[in-house]
Amino acid sequence: MIKLALTDLDNTLIPLGAPHASLRAIAAIHAMLDAGLHFGPVSGRVPAAMRWMFGGDEACSRTGAFVNGQLVYVDGQPVHAELLSGRELAKVGAWIRSYEGCALVVYDLDDLTETTDGAAYYLGTTADELARHEATFGRNPRMLGHLDRPTYIKSNVRCDIPWREMIVLRNELRRQFPMFDFVFPTLNGPFIDILPHGWSKGCAVKVLAEYLGITLDEIAVFGDSENDISMLEAVPHSVVVRNASADAVAAANYRIGLAADDAVADALFALADAARTGECPAFLRPLDPTVRSSS
Repeated sequence: MIKLALTDLDNTLIPLGAPHASLRAIAAIHAMLDAGLHFGPVSGRVPAAMRWMFGGDEACSRTGAFVNGQLVYVDGQPVHAELLSGRELAKVGAWIRSYEGCALVVYDLDDLTETTDGAAYYLGTTADELARHEATFGRNPRMLGHLDRPTYIKSNVRCDIPWREMIVLRNELRRQFPMFDFVFPTLNGPFIDILPHGWSKGCAVKVLAEYLGITLDEIAVFGDSENDISMLEAVPHSVVVRNASADAVAAANYRIGLAADDAVADALFALADAARTGECPAFLRPLDPTVRSSS
């Protein structure tokens, strides 16, 4: 029986462009909790962002993994943290200067708003260059001359370049800076997330399993993009939404409908029902491989 459901948020549980999780998704989460199961988001977002992403319903995110698994919480308490070296991030910032339309971003998690992951500060570019790409970087972006902290929790590279060039840049960053891992949090998005090398959402899933005293085959995970692949590969009950990237689809064992159709909410309701009936939910029954490969 599935005892824990973990899901990515952007373009998985929450459709791209939606202001927050739907009322149906929140109701599905509570159906799981009422059935005695665990639920948690596994997101590139910071914990404080869960307030607006779940419409102020704190029960939806008391357990989960945030900042791509760098921060792990169980029942509202932090149980694990993986930090980024400020000195090594500064090297990324210096290197990125040669790429027009790209900048290193670090986030001040003590300076949050209702709809951000913290104040964004830019390094490795100039104010004039950012102004030329206002649609990506916004008006009056905050600049940093240098990184003054020994560690940071959240950082990424933000770019206003074509997607094909983003892939090339991500691959080059991996070669230049092996102390970090670089992944795309969303398909065709302007960000390349930075993680400590060897750490991922998949690692966080294993931490959660240990703290909750459950096995990996008692966990269902849902994702859509490159930064979800490690958790999709970590458990047998791995599920992607229909709008997932090709790499995420290849890593998963099951597929459901579109994020835009609240497919994950439907799956969570099915898990809650399965806890009462003891039956395997339909979306976790084996697929015909020929159907899976052609759809």
